[in-house]
Amino acid sequence: MRAFVTGGAGFIGSHLVDRLARDGNEVTVYDNFSSGRMEFIEHHLDKPYFKLIKADLLDEDVLNTEIREHDVVFHLAAIPDVRLGEKKPDVSKIDILSTYNLLDAMRRNDIEMVVFSSSSTVYGETPPIPLPENYGPLLPISVYGAAKLACEGLISSFCHTFDMKGWIFRFANVVGSRCTHGVIYDFIRKLRKNPRELEILGDGKQRKSYLYIEDCVDGMLFGFERSREQINLFNLGTDGTTEVNEIAKMVIDEMGLKDVKLKYTGGKRGWKGDVPRFQFDISKIKSLGWKPKYDSSDAVRKAIKDLLAEI
Repeated sequence: MRAFVTGGAGFIGSHLVDRLARDGNEVTVYDNFSSGRMEFIEHHLDKPYFKLIKADLLDEDVLNTEIREHDVVFHLAAIPDVRLGEKKPDVSKIDILSTYNLLDAMRRNDIEMVVFSSSSTVYGETPPIPLPENYGPLLPISVYGAAKLACEGLISSFCHTFDMKGWIFRFANVVGSRCTHGVIYDFIRKLRKNPRELEILGDGKQRKSYLYIEDCVDGMLFGFERSREQINLFNLGTDGTTEVNEIAKMVIDEMGLKDVKLKYTGGKRGWKGDVPRFQFDISKIKSLGWKPKYDSSDAVRKAIKDLLAEI
């Protein structure tokens, strides 16, 4: 299989590239390195199965040339930080237009399969119940979530209009090696700067589902290989959830710190657009035979150990 991976030098994208290469596929990474890192993919650079294109999805001429003769597109390129939308809401335009350009390049080059990394943020603020894929209406409260939902709509429309097939995976909070943002990363950085005090955004009672990176990649490829509808939509996460206060305690424990003062910024949200609580219903992908190896709290603990060794 010849795979075209947008955002392939990023956190999730680079792990996907590792897995695709390990499984014997040819891989092209298309990345503008706005958040991706060369060290995540440098071990592939001299391999015959690998090609790197340093370019932006807004550059239509380069995109239309380089995407030719691929079998499937894995679209992971995006502005990765949900919080950025509050200060720079125009990032949503970049993600939406990039997705449109990519789909149109696929149409022009007769590429029929696209696999998209969406997000739990498309659901918006919902009752704290396990959320199935058919929950609605979808009313995101963050610019990031709105952009992801718009991209889902574009993929669905292109698939139905131009006889493509799409796989949309709504990720829980993905954590693990190479992660460059998020609560675990922030806590470690803060405690290394000041091991006596930890600032926690909001009230620390936010409770969400965390998915370990290996489970994320495995679930995505499992769903891709075993579902063949025109649009294949899956929640990808764990059954359980983990509270931010619990994450703080785990980070403090793994760092061997004592008597750390916890300082809260207050309010139920960590930032504007933050969804304080959500829990996935993952029965749909489990019905295909997949389940995560790690529950939410085990994923967090493992990710803490990964990042302590890296940052």
